[in-house]
Amino acid sequence: MKSPLKIALVGMPGSGKSTFGRQIAKELNFGFIDLDHLIEKETGRKIKDIFGSEGEGKFRELETYYLEKTLNGREGIVLSTGGGTPCFNDNMEMINQKGVSVYLDVSLEEINKRLLKDQTGKRPMFAGLDQGEIILKLKNLFLQRESFYLKSKIILSGDDISTEHLMSELMGYFRN
Repeated sequence: MKSPLKIALVGMPGSGKSTFGRQIAKELNFGFIDLDHLIEKETGRKIKDIFGSEGEGKFRELETYYLEKTLNGREGIVLSTGGGTPCFNDNMEMINQKGVSVYLDVSLEEINKRLLKDQTGKRPMFAGLDQGEIILKLKNLFLQRESFYLKSKIILSGDDISTEHLMSELMGYFRN
């Protein structure tokens, strides 16, 4: 059986896409690609600089280009998408057509804790915001994005998602 194995993790910033992506890739002996890091590497620019000088529209154009390039590339990858990736340019449809999407549905309270622990300054979207502003921004983003995330082939909900749980769900999906 030829496996179409491209697994794309989607969800809010701080939901664990990169962390779980690396772990799942290691478990499966797959390559791991963080879409945001790929864009920075390929363009030689930080995402915040692209947003700052050319705007979100240009960034989303680049994001879709590198998403498509990745999904059309080699098999056996786990892809960590940016939180907004599924929400633009029919990206979620492309992800579902060319791979298996997994939505990491983590509560906003848990995401807020993770962002604070992770130092939000590392994430340009939350830089300079106080805790109340971060929660408000998270709520607004979630309301805009949830309908896209819910199109995922696998949905894992909870604040204690584990690598084992994610692997189990993936194996169940591929068995069916």
